[in-house]
Amino acid sequence: MCKSKCSCTAYTNSNISGTGSGCLLWFGDLIDIRTFVGIGDTLYIRLSASELDSIKNSKSSSAVRRGRVIVPVASVVLVIIISICLYYRFNRKKQHQQGTPEFGHDPENRSDDEDLELPLFDLSTLLKATNNFSINNKLGEGGFGPVYKGVLEDGEEIAVKRLAKTSTQGLHEFKNEVISISKLQHRNLVKLLGCCIEGAEKMLIYEYMPNKGLDSLLFDKTRSELLDWPARYHIIIGVARGLVYLHRDSRLRIIHRDLKVSNILLDKDMNPKISDFGTARTFGGNQIEANTNRVVGTYGYMAPEYAGDGIFSIKSDVYSFGVLVLEIVCGEKNRGFIHKEYCNNLIGRAWELHNEGRSLQLVAKCLGESINVYRILRSIHVGLLCVQRHPEDRPNMTSAILMLESDTPLPSPKEPGFYVGKIMQDTPQSSSSYGISSNNELSISILKGR
Repeated sequence: MCKSKCSCTAYTNSNISGTGSGCLLWFGDLIDIRTFVGIGDTLYIRLSASELDSIKNSKSSSAVRRGRVIVPVASVVLVIIISICLYYRFNRKKQHQQGTPEFGHDPENRSDDEDLELPLFDLSTLLKATNNFSINNKLGEGGFGPVYKGVLEDGEEIAVKRLAKTSTQGLHEFKNEVISISKLQHRNLVKLLGCCIEGAEKMLIYEYMPNKGLDSLLFDKTRSELLDWPARYHIIIGVARGLVYLHRDSRLRIIHRDLKVSNILLDKDMNPKISDFGTARTFGGNQIEANTNRVVGTYGYMAPEYAGDGIFSIKSDVYSFGVLVLEIVCGEKNRGFIHKEYCNNLIGRAWELHNEGRSLQLVAKCLGESINVYRILRSIHVGLLCVQRHPEDRPNMTSAILMLESDTPLPSPKEPGFYVGKIMQDTPQSSSSYGISSNNELSISILKGR
């Protein structure tokens, strides 16, 4: 009806005055729609064809503009997401190739999630401190790699332990050492100052020990004279106290697993400090022993149950301590100890002499008049108690240090591990039996199938 009248400008379907549905038409200006159009009614307005075309074109152009904006924005977002994914993938691949540590889960040591709280050193700082790792600054080399002396800008002396590319140890040992020792504080443990991880370089920074490793003095025929008996006894007691802290008093119960003379460092006052925690294991709760298929350590210091079956406990460290005590008293290495009448190591020889009441024959000749016979015999006795074949027969380190420092009666030691005995006179000997043996002091890893 509205379309049939040219002057009609709008219409609506409406319930007018309650009389039922109807049709309401407007002619002229729409000035009263609020009066007649109720809530929800639809008002139909008449427009010219030109106005309709303009509205359609406006809507169409707006849609096109929105489309033109959405497409570039979506493309940019997609490119950003792809770039981020590629960056992280490349970065993880680079870390894996270069061996950059990611301190995550490790089945061999469950303390990896601990906050390290350890300062990081820049590679440039260490290069300057060590004169670009000059050979003149090299202090020594172990299974982890070379160790260099360095001096920081503030004059502090440091020792930089640098992981060698050809090292028998690697990321596992590096990560383990950082986690194990970063939480430990004791006067008989070497202090870890920080680490450096840049590219393929992985380094540990320690306090500098002017007198280096105990092995550099003990097994040197000329320098061993610097270690009189009081100094040696002081070292034995210091190492024992360090182990008591690791096994009992620290908030982490730690088994060192590679205790040996070369891992005992000496400061300027000859105070011993246990070092090299790359193979250490952490025990939790009431755990007293564990089993591993990755046997690590050094031959001559490993307990029989650990070397043979991979079973280790605090008694494994006790065995290593016993070997160390005998080496300090004798001034000879357990491995490579040669005696023409015995097919034995130093432990076996000490056992034989103890049974014959001749233990003083084991004492290093360079000790001279500095010896305290009572303390030396007691140290040998305690050393033999620590290297007994069965772990349950060995004392713990708390008992060992009490026996060393007190005058209480000591139990008789039982047969030590790796004891062979006398060679039968009619047993043929090869010409190389008494030659100079090769002593490998590097830590080893043995994989054993289960």
